[in-house]
Amino acid sequence: MKMKNIAAVAMVGCMAASLAACGSSAASTDTAASSSAATAESTEATEATGASADGFTVQLGPNPETLDPALNSSVDGANTIITTFEPLLLIDENNEIVPGQAELPEVSDDGLTWTFTMKDGLKWSDGSDLTAKDFEYSFKRLASPDTAAPYGETVVGMIDGYDDAIGNPDADGNTTTDPDWDALNVHASEDGKTLTVQLSYPCSYFDKLCAFAAMSPVQEATIEANGDAWCTEPDTYVCNGPYTMESWEHNSVITLVKNPNFYDADEITMETINFYLSDDVNNMLSNFKNGDWELIDDVPTNEIASLKAEYPDEFVVAGQIGTYYVCWNINEDILPASSTLTGAEAEQAKAEIRNAIGLLFDRNYIVEEIGQAGQIPASSFVAMGMTNPDGTQFYETAGHSDDYVGYYDVSADAYESNFESAVETLKKYYTYDESTGMFTDFPTLTYLYNTSEAHKAIGEYLQSAMAAVGITMNLENQEWATFLNTRKAGDYSIARNGWVADYNDPICFLDMWVTNSGNNDVQFGKGNAADAKVYSLDLTSYGYDTKVENGTWAETYDVLISDIKSCTDPETRYALMHEAEDLLMSTGCIVPLYYYTDIYMLDSNIHGFFSNPLGYKYFMYCTIG
Repeated sequence: MKMKNIAAVAMVGCMAASLAACGSSAASTDTAASSSAATAESTEATEATGASADGFTVQLGPNPETLDPALNSSVDGANTIITTFEPLLLIDENNEIVPGQAELPEVSDDGLTWTFTMKDGLKWSDGSDLTAKDFEYSFKRLASPDTAAPYGETVVGMIDGYDDAIGNPDADGNTTTDPDWDALNVHASEDGKTLTVQLSYPCSYFDKLCAFAAMSPVQEATIEANGDAWCTEPDTYVCNGPYTMESWEHNSVITLVKNPNFYDADEITMETINFYLSDDVNNMLSNFKNGDWELIDDVPTNEIASLKAEYPDEFVVAGQIGTYYVCWNINEDILPASSTLTGAEAEQAKAEIRNAIGLLFDRNYIVEEIGQAGQIPASSFVAMGMTNPDGTQFYETAGHSDDYVGYYDVSADAYESNFESAVETLKKYYTYDESTGMFTDFPTLTYLYNTSEAHKAIGEYLQSAMAAVGITMNLENQEWATFLNTRKAGDYSIARNGWVADYNDPICFLDMWVTNSGNNDVQFGKGNAADAKVYSLDLTSYGYDTKVENGTWAETYDVLISDIKSCTDPETRYALMHEAEDLLMSTGCIVPLYYYTDIYMLDSNIHGFFSNPLGYKYFMYCTIG
C-alpha cells in the first residue's frame, strides 16, 4: 500500500516533543558536541548565578525576538513578559479571569462601557507611580500605526475611535486621514484611579483580552527616551510585574530578580529566575538531569518512553489549545507553466490544488512516529479545547460532513482513500505518468521552517509525501527571528506554522486572517490576490444584510469577522465563526496537521508552579523544597 511506502521514507531522529507553538520555536540540535559545549556553558553560568532555594532556573525557548509587550507575537516571549509585566486582569490556574493591576471591571448594561478601578499603591520597577494614565497611553500605542503591533486590531480594534486612530484606511489598506491615536476612546480619570474604555460594539471577550500579555502597560517616558531599544537592556527595561530584568546575555540567559516595587512582592518567594535561552533539546535534557535546570519546555522525542519511566512525577504532558499546521502563501503560483487559467478560475484552481495536497499527508503517522507525545490528528484549524456555548467541542461541529469530524477524514483507515482522491484532483491540472504514478510538471516548491530537528523531521516527511507523486519540495531552514520576519513578509511559498490560543475564544484563531492583521502570514487580501473575486458570503439567514457573490477577501472574510465581533447572541456568534472557518479552509492555504499537547519536565521539588492551556507558564509564586 502506497501510504506505508510513503511513511517509510520519513526520517525520525532526535526530535522535540511539543514540536512548536504559535510563536514558540521548540527546536533541537542533534549534535553531541554542541550539546556538551552548551551544557558546560550553562553549568558554569548556573554556578555563577547560584541556583538554590532562592532561585529558579528554567528553559522556555531561544533568544526572544522582542520583550516589548506590544510587539511580541510568540509564546516564548510572552512567558517572559507575563513574569515581568502585569496587565489589568490575569488568568489563574483554573483558566479564570481574576484581578490584576485593576479589580474586575464594571460593564454597562449595553456592554459598551468598561470601567476599571486600579489597585492602590501600584509602582513601576523604577519606583515611580503607575496609574490608569499609563494604561491609556499603552492602549493608544497599540492602536498607533507607528507601533506596528501585530495584535493591534485584535486587542483594541473594538474600541471606539479605532478607525480614526489608524487613519481610516480604504479597501486597499491606505490611510485616508492622518492617524490620530488619541482618538481611541480610552480615558484615565484625572487622579489616575480609573480607566474607562468605550467600545464601538459589545465584545463579550474583552475581559479575556485585558488579561493578554500584549495589553500590559509600558512606561511612556522610557519609550520616548530610548525608542525600540528600551526593552533590550536592564537599565531601561522598566516593567510592573513580579520580576524585573537584572541582565540579558543575548542567546544565553535572561536573569530576572524580584521586583521590590511590585504590590504583591511579599508573596513572591523566589529572589531570582534564570531564563536560559536554548533550542537544543539534548542540552536541555542534560541540564535537567544534572539538576542545573528545574524546568525544560522540550525533550528529545526518542527519549520520551524512557523519560516517562525514569521520571514519572516530573515528565508532564498537559492539554494545550493549539494547532500545528502548514501554510501556503496565497500569492504563490502553483499552476503548471502550460496552464491557460487566469483570474478567478486560476485562483479557484489553486485553492482546489492546495486542498488536494493537504490530503497527501498521513497525520496519524506524524503524531505516532514523529510527535510521540499524545498529539491528535487535526481535521480543522480551530483547535481542540475550544468549546461551543453548549459545551461541545468547536472542532467536532466544524465542516459539513455527517461521516466524519472536521473538513476531512483524519482516521487511519481513511488515509489511502484521501491519497487517491488527491491524485485524482491533481490530474485535472497536471500531467500524470500512469506508469510511474508521478506528476511531471508540478512547479518546484520550497518548504520554510525554523531551525529545529523536530520541524525538519516533519518537513522531510511532507517532502517525501509529495515526492511520492512527483512533486519536488526543497527544505529551507532559518533561525527563529529571521524565520518569523520572512514568513510575516510573505517571502516564502509554503511554511510550517502553529498557533496556540491567546485567549479562550475561537475568534483568536480566526481574526488573525483579516487583511490588515499583523499575523496574516498567508497574505490573504494582499499582493496579487488582493483583487481576486472568488469568495462568497451569505449571512441573510442570520439576520444580516450581507450577501456577496464573487467578492474579494476584504469584502467577505473581513466583513464576516467584523460581524462576529459585534454579535451579542452566543448561538449566532458561534454559527458565524463556523462560517468563517469554512471560508478560511476553502482556500486550502491552511493545512492543519495536529492539535498540540504541552510537554515539559518539572523538578519534583518545585511547588506552586502552574500552566494553562494557552501555553503560559507561571513561576512567580514557586518555592523549592
